[in-house]
Amino acid sequence: MAVAFIFPGQGSQYSGMGKEIYEAFKEAREVFEEASEGAKVDIAKLCFEAPESELTLTYNAQPAIFTVSMAVLRVLESAGFSEKPVVVAGHSLGEFSAACAAKVFSVQDGALLVRKRGEFMQEAVPAGVGGMTAVIGLTAEKIEEILREVKGGFVQVANYNSPEQTVISGEIKALEEAEEKLRQAGAKRVVRLAVSAPFHSELMKPAAEKLKELMKLMEFKEANVPLLNNADVELLKRPDEIKDSFYRQVFSPVRWVEDVLKMKEMGVDTLYEIGPKNVLKGLVRRIDRELKVVNVEKPKKVF
Repeated sequence: MAVAFIFPGQGSQYSGMGKEIYEAFKEAREVFEEASEGAKVDIAKLCFEAPESELTLTYNAQPAIFTVSMAVLRVLESAGFSEKPVVVAGHSLGEFSAACAAKVFSVQDGALLVRKRGEFMQEAVPAGVGGMTAVIGLTAEKIEEILREVKGGFVQVANYNSPEQTVISGEIKALEEAEEKLRQAGAKRVVRLAVSAPFHSELMKPAAEKLKELMKLMEFKEANVPLLNNADVELLKRPDEIKDSFYRQVFSPVRWVEDVLKMKEMGVDTLYEIGPKNVLKGLVRRIDRELKVVNVEKPKKVF
């Protein structure tokens, strides 16, 4: 059987993340320095000292999570960690960490990319215009059917997280209408998320265009491990494919359920979740309980 490396997305951040590994390993400190240089922000200070409200801002959370994931990976690699992945994947922002793990770009370039991605996403839709809602206990097919009935504005599925959890994204009025319909249809929980924009929806197209222009200026190399993408559930290696995938991912749903099932199809039986928290472990368990997920974040868990 085979191993995959998977990387978390936004929402996995917390104050103090990465501190133990930063203090314990010079390799981790080197990654923080490289990422800080690329993103033009002190990421150690952001992770260890910034209040939660500052860390959760999209343009801060993205480079912070990316950096912690890359620091853990660098420590694993330098320690001679014997498991070699047959595929890498990530949830939304995590796809950029996965690409960096596959040596598509440097930590420095990756940190710049995700910092700018966060800025572009924040700027795309004015605060208060759009949002996101998690829906628990209805099938994705039923949710899609209900969203087609919404008349109050634009709304779409943003994340297929697990068979039981789907996230929708759109304009506030449309979200409110959809939430009411979903409750009436028997959803167990309908929870508005604490995010400032309608991520992974067509409303993010302006952010995607800016990201595309930035990526034209950056060198991407061929991936040394196949990257399984969110937008199409396809294995990518070529730089042009990966850039196009990153562009479309900004306004396309994250197909995490299909990604996990695809990895299992490939013979993967163990997934190493590299980065803060263990959000992906929970999602994978709800998708297929036969898959083993090992969260790798702190020194005591590394060896």
